[in-house]
Amino acid sequence: MAEIDADELLRRIRAARDWAAAEDERLHAASTAGGSDDQRIADATASRIYHSIRAVLDEIIEPGKHSREN
Repeated sequence: MAEIDADELLRRIRAARDWAAAEDERLHAASTAGGSDDQRIADATASRIYHSIRAVLDEIIEPGKHSREN
């Protein structure tokens, strides 16, 4: 596996964070839209998972700057 420098690693982490944020927003919107109860629950659950992923990546980028309320 090729080595990467710190700037490239940070770029990749930010890209992953942005992707997780977009998925969180998409699934959150789907969970509040029409559809079956089961689908809305699945979308809301997946939204929380992506929200958690984003929170972890935010903490990696800026340690100690984030609320523990999420």
